[in-house]
Amino acid sequence: MAQFLLETVWLVPCYALIGGLLAVPWSPGIVRRTGPRPAGYVNLIMTFFAFVHAALALRAIWNQPSYEISIPWLSTAGLNLSIDLEISSVSVGAMVVIAGLNLLAQIFALGYMEMEWGWARFYSLLGLFEAGLCALALCNNLFFSYVILEMLTLGTYLLVGFWFSQPLVVTGARDAFLTKRVGDLFLLMGVLAIWPIAGTWNYTELANWAATTNVNPTSIALVGLALVAGPMGKCAQFPLHLWLDEAMEGPVPSTILRNSVVVASGAWVLIKLQPVLSLSPIVSSAMVAIGVVTVFGASIIAIAQIDIKRCLSYSVSTYMGLVFIAVGTQQDEAALLLVLTHALCAALLVMSTGGIIWNSITQNVTQLGGLWSRRPMSGLAYIIGTLGLIGFPPLGSFWALLKLASGLWEIKPWLVGVIIAVNAFTAFSLTREFCLIFGGKPKPMSERSPEVHWPMVLPMMILLGFVLHLPLVLQSLSLLPSWASLNKNAALLLMWSSVFGCSISSVVYLSNIIPKPVRLPWKPLQDLIAYDFYTPKLYRMSIILSVDLLSKLADLVDRFVVDGFVNLVGLASIGSGERLKYITSGQTQFYAFTVLLGVGVFGMLVTWPHWGTQLLNMMF
Repeated sequence: MAQFLLETVWLVPCYALIGGLLAVPWSPGIVRRTGPRPAGYVNLIMTFFAFVHAALALRAIWNQPSYEISIPWLSTAGLNLSIDLEISSVSVGAMVVIAGLNLLAQIFALGYMEMEWGWARFYSLLGLFEAGLCALALCNNLFFSYVILEMLTLGTYLLVGFWFSQPLVVTGARDAFLTKRVGDLFLLMGVLAIWPIAGTWNYTELANWAATTNVNPTSIALVGLALVAGPMGKCAQFPLHLWLDEAMEGPVPSTILRNSVVVASGAWVLIKLQPVLSLSPIVSSAMVAIGVVTVFGASIIAIAQIDIKRCLSYSVSTYMGLVFIAVGTQQDEAALLLVLTHALCAALLVMSTGGIIWNSITQNVTQLGGLWSRRPMSGLAYIIGTLGLIGFPPLGSFWALLKLASGLWEIKPWLVGVIIAVNAFTAFSLTREFCLIFGGKPKPMSERSPEVHWPMVLPMMILLGFVLHLPLVLQSLSLLPSWASLNKNAALLLMWSSVFGCSISSVVYLSNIIPKPVRLPWKPLQDLIAYDFYTPKLYRMSIILSVDLLSKLADLVDRFVVDGFVNLVGLASIGSGERLKYITSGQTQFYAFTVLLGVGVFGMLVTWPHWGTQLLNMMF
């Protein structure tokens, strides 16, 4: 049985697609008598089947060699395209995480979307996310990975714009879609450019080619930078990071997936392409630079946010920036461990804060407070999610960050300092949000804010338990880094940075030593951080202004040059027709004379180079 499930594991993405199709009859206008809820139950059952299938297949393939499946798709003009799949413990394990988190998100949505009539559309889009992510985990072809990423971009647009009657939602969906389009355009250029150089899009063949090739440094640098641009947009890295902030306008259950595994889709492709990207030192340095700028900028910006969702969105960009640093320094195992631990902890944090958004009047953290006594389960989930996300032993991210820091201790020690500082900033930011929401005394906006009901608490508690036991799971699978091989100094620095960040934040926001609201001594610096280093304004003054001016110039050229020429031809035609109608006599010999006269003039013009020169010589 297990062997059969392993051989058919490539069908796992189809479960979610089938669930989405089965939900169509409950779309508005087709089935109304039963209400929309059966659409959610159908998708929930199909996701459960996908999770069970992937989990049993993972047990069968663990410690077994990977194998590939190639499905021919297109063969024309010397171009042979095939859908290449890699069945390995890593890819199947990724599907287990994706299906499991989607299952919990869908259970969470049973409570969060209880009064929503758009269940069929919402659950179908969650199924689209799951199908795309599972297909991306199995895909071993760069071209089809790009196609799947485009499908995920469409899913992001539709889910962010789910409540399309609200102007902010429409703006957020549009900005998220257009920002990703910038990175996707460059990624498509890189995908098309790598084919004539390497002659393949298969990840395994690309790795083998990269190990023995001798390619032009300039060419591979340009191609590598184009390939990095796509994951930059997917992972919300600077300067393509603003879309994740705008995407927070979507429903919270979709945010659970987006903040945990959807943003990691770009990181997955980046890890797959690491052998190719490492061919160019310029590309590796660019990835490290992008990661460093993003982790510092996002972790500092998160400290000044007052919206619950946006406080967490910048921490997502921070950890994806650490993945960029890991891939840029060829630390692939640390990158995969970071993606796994971040996915689980980020999903838990979104669930914890999502319940607060659901039955609270405001999302402003400065107007909340004192919820620990009213919402102990949400508060406990937030604490575990925070400790699991920072370098706090023995939880998951401690081992991921320690493995990355140990690998960089000898080759690039300054990056270890970056990791330590960013961990402290993240600890400060997440503790600040906890103190403002759960600590202190209740405020008018939070006096009546009871704990959420069981469909939202149940998945949160299941995920809380898994985050707590993740080190034991990794140890049982022999994936936990060996303590003997890790750097003990880096471990101490990580622990102290976590304690330092949490302690300072607790003192600032729980004690009366510092007046509230907390303000920096220099207001321009506070505004700089609070307004995202004025990145949106810089976008409006540079890119948006340039596109606006170019579009206006194109409009002027179209109206006065192109349309003017067409209108001139039309007027000339009308004028000549009006003149001709007064000189027509109906006599055949007159028409024949006109035709002969025209042919004669045309013949003179054609033969002018032959007899015109002789005529001029005779005259002069």
